Amino acid sequence: MEPSSACALVDSFGRRVSYLRLSVTDRCDLRCVYCMSERMTFMPRKDILSLDELARVAHAFIRVGVRKIRITGGEPLVRKDVIELFRDLSACLQDGRLQELTLTTNGTRLARYARDLALAGVRRVNISLDTLDPHRFAALTRGGSLATVLEGIDAAQDAGLAIKINTVALSGSTEEEIDDLIAFTHGRGMGLTLIETMPLGETGEDRLDQYLPLDRLRRQIEERWSLTDIGLRTGGGPARYARVAETGGTIGFITPMTHNFCENCNRVRVTAAGVLHTCLGQNDAADLKEAIRSSCDDGLLLETIAHALKHKPKGHDFVLDRASVPQIARHMSATGG
Repeated sequence: MEPSSACALVDSFGRRVSYLRLSVTDRCDLRCVYCMSERMTFMPRKDILSLDELARVAHAFIRVGVRKIRITGGEPLVRKDVIELFRDLSACLQDGRLQELTLTTNGTRLARYARDLALAGVRRVNISLDTLDPHRFAALTRGGSLATVLEGIDAAQDAGLAIKINTVALSGSTEEEIDDLIAFTHGRGMGLTLIETMPLGETGEDRLDQYLPLDRLRRQIEERWSLTDIGLRTGGGPARYARVAETGGTIGFITPMTHNFCENCNRVRVTAAGVLHTCLGQNDAADLKEAIRSSCDDGLLLETIAHALKHKPKGHDFVLDRASVPQIARHMSATGG
């Protein structure tokens, strides 16, 4: 099976898929209150794809037209020897088969790995950071250290990596800090993207209490800052962007709850266990691990991918209310950010 066009992965709604989010682990060294429960049960290691198998998945997607890969988790940098996967894929950057290789991280291990990532061809990273207050950070992450993340940001910038800060908008927290977050990120030449919390996985917390609609937060932002909507969409991602006149920086708004972004969806996700999800907000799944481990040839793997794309849903329909269990049972840490 070879791609018949610049991108062979086209779903039944005519959307071309050129972006893979590849999770290398469901494990994380933090326990963010909107992401996972305090006492998580992670997948058995035998069920997790090896780094060679993850590379095989990535190369299969590149073969059929994916041009951007984001490595995710859990926290991807807790995966032993994960830098070898970046080094493997760097060859695809060098010969033009892959346009971009990026990473989403909580920043706790960036001080150690930032330079290695840059040497492997990574040019920008997304760092999850929801507060600039050390005590609030420890509470939201259930024990994490803000200072460690700030050291990671320093190391990433020293290594020449561009940074976008991802902030999950949380009621009672983000409203108090949004001005400081804008000043901090833009003052250091970083972008800021705000994300609505989503009903994925049981966390032990009431998401309705956490939920902060971004249209409401934007109105608050505009009381101090001057925003102008712009057409920037990095890599076809879900954020809608505005430029801040006072700083020259940008703010992205990802609104899965209030305004979905499915009409232009160009991405799929593969979990560390080799499960392909073509929609974050649906329970669709295709088993790539079985295809990989049953054959040394990639024919079945490519066939499984193509079949799954034909059934990519039109979109998600997230609902958040106190009466409902999490709409999707799997945690974000299992699917990848």
